[in-house]
Amino acid sequence: MKQTEAATHGRRAVIELREKILSGELQGGMRLFEVPLADLLQISRTPVREAMSRLVEGGLLDRLPNGGFIVRRFSFSDVIDSIEIRGVMEGTAARLAAERGVRAEALAAIKQTLEQLDGCFGAQFDDVDFDSYSDLNQIFHQQMAALSGSDIVRREVERASALPFASPSAFLPGRMDVHVFRRSLWTAQEQHRAMVRAIELREGSRAEAIAREHARTARHN
Repeated sequence: MKQTEAATHGRRAVIELREKILSGELQGGMRLFEVPLADLLQISRTPVREAMSRLVEGGLLDRLPNGGFIVRRFSFSDVIDSIEIRGVMEGTAARLAAERGVRAEALAAIKQTLEQLDGCFGAQFDDVDFDSYSDLNQIFHQQMAALSGSDIVRREVERASALPFASPSAFLPGRMDVHVFRRSLWTAQEQHRAMVRAIELREGSRAEAIAREHARTARHN
């Protein structure tokens, strides 16, 4: 299998498994096996295995001590609270970055990611390269957490992002073709730029507020 094809299958597996968990088709406490899931998704076992590892990072699966994965139990309110916690932690990271200042190299790197994210959008509001946006969005949020200059804050942002559906790229396939959702990605990108600008100008309160509002956009979606 070509590398690009494998990556596409891996992304599709993550999104489809995520939807099945949220819908209850894969219920909390259910143990997942690679072969049946590969047959269900009609892909090979490798992208399924990689997808389940990513869903562990996203807080939807737990890795069993003796191998394998199990669906984590959570409610809709847990999802809302998880996103709220991420917003608090990312807001703290943005404020500290603005107050303490960041290295020119780190600022240049996150600005480069912003430019790459810009490239995911076409001329129309609903013209979005979703796969590329999802990957780059994850990178942006990791870079933003690191700008705080604090390993403790960065780790706490990572912990919050691992709560159910709190990952910045925890999107569902059923939303991708919804016009309002795709327009919201433009708004999210504007918030990305505003956060970086506030940090660059050393505006801590503004950077924190934008980060908190950014998480609320994800909660609304």
